[in-house]
Amino acid sequence: MSSLSRMRYLRAFILSLIVFLTCAPLSLKAADDLQGMIDGFATARNFSETEEQVNKLAATGDVAVVPALKSLAAGDLYYREDDGKVFMTADASSRRNLLLIDPLTGEQVGEASKRDLEKVGVNNNLRRAIDAALAGLTLGSPDRNIRLSAAHELMNAPSEDNLALIEQALEREEDGEVKSALSQARAVSILNSNAGIEAKTEAIDDIAAIGGREAISILLSARGSLEPELQADIDAAQAKIEKRLAFWDAGQNVWYGLSLGSVLLLAAIGLAITFGVMGVINMAHGEMVMIGAYCTFMVQEVIRNSYPDLFGWSLAIALPVAFIVTGAVGLVIERGVIRFLYGRPLETLLATWGVSLILQQTIRTIFGPTNREVGNPAWMSGSFDLGGLVITWSRLWIIVFALAVFAGLLVLMKRSAFGLQMRAVTQNRRMAASMGIRTPWVDAFTFALGSGVAGLAGVALSQIDNVSPNLGQSYIIDSFMVVVFGGVGNLWGTFVGAFSLGILNKFLEPYAGAVLGKILVLVFIILFIQKRPRGLFALKGRAVES
Repeated sequence: MSSLSRMRYLRAFILSLIVFLTCAPLSLKAADDLQGMIDGFATARNFSETEEQVNKLAATGDVAVVPALKSLAAGDLYYREDDGKVFMTADASSRRNLLLIDPLTGEQVGEASKRDLEKVGVNNNLRRAIDAALAGLTLGSPDRNIRLSAAHELMNAPSEDNLALIEQALEREEDGEVKSALSQARAVSILNSNAGIEAKTEAIDDIAAIGGREAISILLSARGSLEPELQADIDAAQAKIEKRLAFWDAGQNVWYGLSLGSVLLLAAIGLAITFGVMGVINMAHGEMVMIGAYCTFMVQEVIRNSYPDLFGWSLAIALPVAFIVTGAVGLVIERGVIRFLYGRPLETLLATWGVSLILQQTIRTIFGPTNREVGNPAWMSGSFDLGGLVITWSRLWIIVFALAVFAGLLVLMKRSAFGLQMRAVTQNRRMAASMGIRTPWVDAFTFALGSGVAGLAGVALSQIDNVSPNLGQSYIIDSFMVVVFGGVGNLWGTFVGAFSLGILNKFLEPYAGAVLGKILVLVFIILFIQKRPRGLFALKGRAVES
């Protein structure tokens, strides 16, 4: 190595040493200052003085004080009576002692008797001040979710003292959602400060832009402390928010109606097939839905116990299992009971009702009468906001699934040989038989298909409803109403009927209640059938001809 190179390395080493020697005392001094502020809790005589210490720590902007503040809020901050040293604490092996934890390093520094320690008192007002201080300290976190949560905390605990922190965070923030939340927190803090009229007017407009009932609560809570000339602005902002809320509430009702309609579509579409082609009033259709839900439970149990990594695929695996099992059960019911009762609708109603009781008791015997837990895969959990709507992933995927099942059945009915035979039997059974179609087997496999589709409905319903032996009973009456309203045996009628009744039900519930809403829907259907006995979309078939 040349002498020039050695000189360069020596200079770099000396420079690094100087920087270290210069900065080390500064960092130690900063730590001493923080420790002194934390020890100041020991000398606070009341909650107001404790809050002053909290604000001093928050003003440092140093995240090292976050554990101490959290410990204070939890009631775990104590000071030693003999020297006034403040510690975070935890339970020790002896009930008489507490573990002492350094509030800055988080290291355990020993134990002390509870008699030698005094708790730093805290009340609800102080906790709110601590939450605001913690939010201000976490505004600089690299994690955007932490920053977003901090912004919401500041919005819920407005204070003029937070304005400087919020404005500093706004200058450096790049994430759009976090920046919007910070702007709203700034507006709320200005409204609760000594700012001028113009600044508060702008803040009222910003809060109105937040929307929601939370914004109304903010405005109403601030009304009493605001200047008289701002009262008109408050009223205008409140009216604007309420108008927007009414719009989004109507939209939310439509969404809930679509969600309910998708459930009714899944539960009724299999019944539409069997009722339309065969003219059978199948009271056991709800139990096919219930069996499909229990198939989902069994699939998840096997996956949990043997293949936990596949849990995200549990519903995809449960779909064919439920379709095959319920389709097989439906085939057995048709071959063993229903084929002897064609042309006698009241007897098929009683027979299938008896079958439904047998299936319910069988499930109770095997699985017990209590609800069974069916988990949601990660991709069906949680929700997201769309404007003023709250959309849950589970409901969204059920709507998508219902539409996919409906489209699949349309293709089956219109494009397959089996679908052609089903339509032929529906329109003219004798002519179909004379053309060589084996109508008894068309009946059997049609009933199996309807039962299999009900099993698919059970898989979907297991994600939003309790899986119990009574699951199917909740949907059988609604399913018949959908089929009759839409038109017996018509898939498009079932589609329109399900979503129409779902939306109508959800718009009636807020005004009439859930039970009275259903009664009104039933009365509407009865009156509608008086005018159109064949439903919305009349279909010529055996059930109609008889």
